[in-house]
This record gives sequence, C-alpha cells and structure tokens, in this order.
Amino acid sequence: MSYKPVTHVLFDMDGLLLNTEDLYTIGFEQIASRFGKKFTFELKCKIMGQHSREFAGNIIKELDLPLSVDDFLAETRKIFTELFPQSKVMPGVERLLLHLHKHKIPMGLATSSSKETYDMKATRHKELFRLLSYKTYGSDPDVKRGKPSPDIFLVAAAKFAQKPTPEKCLVFEDSLNGVRAAVAAGMQVVMVPDPRFDRNLAPEATLILNSMEDFRPETFGLPSFDK
Repeated sequence: MSYKPVTHVLFDMDGLLLNTEDLYTIGFEQIASRFGKKFTFELKCKIMGQHSREFAGNIIKELDLPLSVDDFLAETRKIFTELFPQSKVMPGVERLLLHLHKHKIPMGLATSSSKETYDMKATRHKELFRLLSYKTYGSDPDVKRGKPSPDIFLVAAAKFAQKPTPEKCLVFEDSLNGVRAAVAAGMQVVMVPDPRFDRNLAPEATLILNSMEDFRPETFGLPSFDK
C-alpha cells in the first residue's frame, strides 16, 4: 500500500495515548456484574470511540440493564473518578510526541471524552499533553455526531493555524469507530488496536501496528527518529 506524505497529526486518546480503555472495561464489568451480565470484548469493540450517552445507551440495550442512561453514567462516574487519575501512558507514545514536537509538526488531540473526563485522565500527564497544542473533545458543541461520523476529526483539523486539507492529516486511532471516522474525514489513519482485535475487521485502516513503538514517521513523510 502506498502512503502519502502528511504535515499534521491528530491523536485519539483512550487506548491510544493512555491505557484508559482498560479502565473503562473495569468499570463496565463492575456494573454489568451487578445484574448478572457480562461486558464482553465484542461489545467493547462496538462502543469504543462513541460519545458517553451513546455508549451508555448501547451497553444498556445490549445487556438489557434496568438502568436509564443517566443512572448508568452516574454509576460509572463514581468508579471512573477513582480510576482515571491512575491512567498510564501507552508504550512509544512519549517518544513519538516529543519527536514530532521537536520537529515542529503540528499535533492535535481528537477524543470522544468530555473535557471533564479528559482532565481526570490527564492529571498525571499534563506536561505530555501540553505538546498537543490543539484539543477537541466529544463535548465540543461543534462535534455534532460521535465516531464513526467524521465530525471530530474535521473540527480538530480546522483548529490548526495552517488549515491543512484532510489529505495532509494523519490520524492515530485504536478503535474501529475511530478508523471509520478518520476515513470518512478523508484522512489516512494508523490503527494501534487491542491485541485481541481482529484486524480483518478494519480493512479501511491505512496501516495497523502492534504498538506505537513500531511507528516509523518517515513512512508518511515525517522526520525520522534520531539514530
């Protein structure tokens, strides 16, 4: 497959920059188990990348939970208030962000998380997230629809001072919904999925990697890592 050179980079957050997808799983499993239900990896793949009210509604429907969306979100908020500040940076992330920043490559965050939950997750990683000059959250009023709709990536790209075209933007994602959103936005997308994910389900991905550690910037015309 041929890769086109890019000038700007957009990053998802959950499961890509931080290990928060693991924390989401812990929280959803706790709630499901209260009602004798099981939160499966298959269901997780379906909801990853969605807005909070959207994923809450889908989990309730799939597991037939006797909760309203507001009840579900209130219960998860109690759990995540404790868990999210414990989030850890995924392998290879710090090296890549520092490298791109050093070479003055414009970077942005495009996360389905609200600003409130972002703040909890980034508590211990503020210096690293300062490298992402442009941030777009799922709670941004301009993001009308969640992933797999392209809204968040189009809104995020429009924040760059240089106003790059979609073809000049490279997206990093871990979820299938995120990959489809990036493709719908007209952008190339590097997928770094959970090891359990069936890669055959994401033929739209420009490139699929086992870890951010495996990424080679020169593949997309970006400066190579220092020797």
